[in-house]
Amino acid sequence: MIEVVVSRLGLDSSTQSYVVILQEKDGERLLPIWIGQPEAESIVMQMHNIKRVRPLTHDLCKSLIVGLGGQLQKVHITRVEKNTYYAELHIARNGDMVQVDARPSDSIAIALRLSAPIFASETLLSDVQIEESTESFDAETLKNTSELNAEQLKEYLERLRPEDFGKFNL
Repeated sequence: MIEVVVSRLGLDSSTQSYVVILQEKDGERLLPIWIGQPEAESIVMQMHNIKRVRPLTHDLCKSLIVGLGGQLQKVHITRVEKNTYYAELHIARNGDMVQVDARPSDSIAIALRLSAPIFASETLLSDVQIEESTESFDAETLKNTSELNAEQLKEYLERLRPEDFGKFNL
């Protein structure tokens, strides 16, 4: 397993799906994973430290893990089968380690909330290169906003273009 970090998040214009780009922590290899809008919103909110009045599902998961005396040790993104990615939450509690099957998008959102490392199977990482765009999306507005409503966040995510987070070259 290779440690990865969330590098970018954007909208794939060809599929109209959100994609989270994981990058090898001390390297160049990438792992793009296409995810749903709620998970994309949850990840971007955590990345920019935006709080909601009521907890999102991933905030609830964090509260459950901590409230039950657990600690998220790490997340493993283990494999892909038929275009479906698989992940595991590794939770320590009372000296035991429990592995919980989860979607990578949920696992990433929870790991960000609990500052847990994310690992990906070496076979999933590729040498896809990202060309940096000269244009950048309006992240400053997002960073300077203490709270966005769901519609504002949706509009922000929908404005993201592939050029905003780079271009894939296979």
